[in-house]
This record gives sequence, structure tokens and C-alpha cells, in this order.
Amino acid sequence: MRNTMKRYRERTVARVGRLLLMAVLVVVTPACTEEVIAPAATHYRDDEPRVCAALPGVAGRHDNEHTTGGIRYRVRTPANYDAAVAHPLLLVYPGAGQSGAASERHTGLTPAATAAGFIVAYADHRRLSLPVLDDLATIPAAIAARWCVDPGRVYVTGHSDGGTAAAAMAFRADDGFTPAGIAPSAAGINADDLATYACPQPLPVIILHSADDKLFPGFGRSAAQWWAACNGCATTTHATRERCIEFDHCPERARVRYCEGDGSHRRWPARNATLLQFLRDAAVTNADD
Repeated sequence: MRNTMKRYRERTVARVGRLLLMAVLVVVTPACTEEVIAPAATHYRDDEPRVCAALPGVAGRHDNEHTTGGIRYRVRTPANYDAAVAHPLLLVYPGAGQSGAASERHTGLTPAATAAGFIVAYADHRRLSLPVLDDLATIPAAIAARWCVDPGRVYVTGHSDGGTAAAAMAFRADDGFTPAGIAPSAAGINADDLATYACPQPLPVIILHSADDKLFPGFGRSAAQWWAACNGCATTTHATRERCIEFDHCPERARVRYCEGDGSHRRWPARNATLLQFLRDAAVTNADD
């Protein structure tokens, strides 16, 4: 068992290192739209359970949170955050060289995500390695220690390096954190890379990737096929809106969707509504379990 884990970690280090040699060269530029980052009011269901008590976190913007390993992250709550209500959490990992603040501007996720009831967090970039991934995996628990988070509705997304980190949270073992769903964007990991790992437990996956991505051409589509096979979906697909496809006959709680956009590798896709609706649907499903 010890030798198996050693080989697993050595293989993961080598593969993550290879991916990062490509991704670290990418300087992610801000998106042209969705620059507003003020938290918005959310809309709770009338029957939302009140489950938390005596947590110190308050509503608003919190810019100076740190992991035990020193990675800074920023937390955004809905404007009318209720400290007794269990919120879904969306954790955003950054592209190479990005701070959490730059990632927030780049993705433009804060207004729509907080309006949908999510607490949103943005981590600063560190060059990916096993220790860094382990440290990033501690952020959800640290946030849940201060704000009211539903541990069964924690989701991760990110762009480029951040997309790779988001995917890694699901397929890696022994990191202490398993997301309820992932949304990698422009990730530098394809089906060949993923094939070296065992399938995780089925989970909702939405992958965003540009058809014009010259750095990682075709990676998103092949990764989506791997996730669909792991989740037990059919190989056939059907079209959805906004140039997305969804794999047929997936388990109800483990849908796989692939959304293909335009533009360079650096551009965050203009699919925030699609991404959030997909995760929000998963959040409602998981909350009803």
C-alpha cells in the first residue's frame, strides 16, 4: 500500500509538472465583460433550512483570508447573507500568475453567483504541485469554519491552471476534499492525462473550452468524454443552448456537459449564466437528497 501511494504521488507530480510547464507561460487577460464585482442580493427558498449557529463570518467582501500554507484567498457573500442558512460554495482557482482579485475581475462571477445564493471564494495562484493542491483543498473547510456552508454543495471552477486544479480536486485521491461538482475552463488536461487516474465517484461536470484554444487544442472535448465514461453516461450526446452538448443517459446527479466557445486560450468564456445554472441545478438536487 505504501509503495502504491508513493508511485501515485510520483506520477501525479510528474504529470502536474508537465502541465504547468505549458500553463505557466500563459498570462490570462481580463474578460471584456462582466467587470462589476459587488456582491448581489440572493434569493433564498422559503423553506431553506437554518442549520448554523455561532459562526464569526459576516456578509460582504473579505480580502485577507489565508490558508495554513500562506495562499491568500478572498471571500464574497450574498449581500443579505444569513449566518444560519447553509449556502452552496463556489471556489474559483486562478490562471497562472493571477491573484484572486485578478481572477475575480477576469471571470466576473461574483454578482451572478452571489445572487444565486452562492458564497464565492477566489484563491491566489501558486505554481501547481502536490503540496499546493493539498493546501488549496483546505479552503472549503476553512470557509465553512467561519461562514455557513453546506458541505454537500461545494463546487470548484477555474481557468487554465485553475481549470486543471479544479479537475484535480475531483480525480486526485488523499487530498481531504471532494467537490460536489466541477467546472474546469481551458484546463491543460485531456483524456490521455486523465486515463492514468482511477475514476472518482460520479459527480456533475461542466467543461468549458474554446475551439480556438491553441495551447490546449481539443483538450476540453476529450476530457468531457473521459468524465462521461467515468460517470457511466452513454457515448451519444444531445445539443443544448449556447453551443453546448450534454451526454445522454448520465446518472441524474452526475450530468456531463461540454460547452465550446470562441477566442484565445486566455479568454474566460462568456458562459457564466450557463455555468451557474448547471451548478445551481446540481446544488438543488444535492440539497434535496
